[in-house]
Amino acid sequence: MSGTFVGMPAFPKAAHEAVRDATLRGNLRHATRTIRAKRAKAVAEVPDWAALREAGKRIKDHTLRHLDRYLVQLEEAVTAAGGTVHWAADADEANRIVTRLVKETGESEVVKVKSMATQEIGLNEALQAAGIRAYETDLAELIVQLGKDRPSHILVPAIHRNRGEIRDIFRDEMGAWGRPAPEDLTDTPAELAEAARLHLREKFLRAKVGVSGANFMVAETGTLVVVESEGNGRMCLTLPETLISVVGIEKVVPTWRDLEVFLQTLPRSSTAERMNPYTSMWTGTTDSRTADGPRVFHLVLLDNGRTDTLADEVGRQALRCIRCSACLNVCPVYERAGGHAYGSVYPGPIGAILSPQLRGTASEIDASLPYASSLCGACYEVCPVAIDIPEVLVHLRERVVQGGPVVRGGNRVVLKPAKGHAAERAAMRAARWALTRPGALRTGQRLASRTRRFHPRTLPGPGRAWSGTRDLPPVPAEPFRDWWQRTRGGKDGAK
Repeated sequence: MSGTFVGMPAFPKAAHEAVRDATLRGNLRHATRTIRAKRAKAVAEVPDWAALREAGKRIKDHTLRHLDRYLVQLEEAVTAAGGTVHWAADADEANRIVTRLVKETGESEVVKVKSMATQEIGLNEALQAAGIRAYETDLAELIVQLGKDRPSHILVPAIHRNRGEIRDIFRDEMGAWGRPAPEDLTDTPAELAEAARLHLREKFLRAKVGVSGANFMVAETGTLVVVESEGNGRMCLTLPETLISVVGIEKVVPTWRDLEVFLQTLPRSSTAERMNPYTSMWTGTTDSRTADGPRVFHLVLLDNGRTDTLADEVGRQALRCIRCSACLNVCPVYERAGGHAYGSVYPGPIGAILSPQLRGTASEIDASLPYASSLCGACYEVCPVAIDIPEVLVHLRERVVQGGPVVRGGNRVVLKPAKGHAAERAAMRAARWALTRPGALRTGQRLASRTRRFHPRTLPGPGRAWSGTRDLPPVPAEPFRDWWQRTRGGKDGAK
């Protein structure tokens, strides 16, 4: 998988630096608290939210179990509607396909709809290397692109920027990409939005090629769906003559009826809206110069580690994700560390379980991501498709520490334990030995209680990695078993 932020350290070091940035923390705190409060209000309006959540989970699980069948059905439907389907096993193949398709049009620039999949594969960089300029049209993505920055949130990629910073970026950088920002631009939202609108309008009217992702693909009709709040996506989907959509294979749903569930849960979970202001759907091509929609349509179905993830019975639930970002907005770790610390286009709790599965856990960054969580469970509570993120985090931690069989590149391999976890493995083996021997456990508890005044507040040696950010819990004066026997032994049904 591409999309790794080159040069980024592992999460603990990156987060350590991020939490010292007072401006970043202030921006994140304000934004995430505002979004999650609005989301809670929007969800509370729906009396059957729990049933919708369960329905979304079941639809996704059913589709993933029969993914091969629905992808073939999707290909047949798209082809029958005039589109062309391409299959990309990895990021490099997807980039080659898109680059070739753009070159065949004779164009040297494209306009883009906000797309996590194209960020995942590093498409903009691949197009640039081929002499093709890609223009982001989503407002937040535009801010990131002009600022030579990296996205830090799934829904709001520029969440780490405040209005003053955005104004400065527009003033300094817009002219190099097209229409410059007004010299007297202020940081009021209306003026910033107007500057972006004028800057992008000339690109929409000039572009012959559009590139998008999709929120959903309907297998029975070959219809693709993009939901958004600004309308920029619709301009990219309807004006260019050629449209190229890069979509992860997990985004397919069987029928139109299935959309009814997700078009209720996605907007409320992401933007806290009852419905998205713009829901664009297209099926194949149009043969009229006066009709909306592309005359040439290409769909690039992206694997890039998804079938490997599908082979993991615990980890595969990450593929249910509909990219709403609700888990980011409630995560105490994300709120303090920000998205860049995750070293991936998928930050926050979902990124902590998705990136290590798509990319593997061989790198220092990916081996650290399953630990980027307090396991508080808030992410699971707000997930509209009930992904048990804490369960997957623990599952991946075990993989990092113990190694074991996994599927990589379609082949079953055995991973070696990651470096730096020898002490953890030894501690777990010792705990297993003690917990399976009641007599030894009782003796150890009594010894710990009698020597508690001599216990350090932090652990020595390798144990510092654990106690460096937390105090050791105090040992009680008496083990629970002894207290129970002394106070309740033989009474009130004690057994």
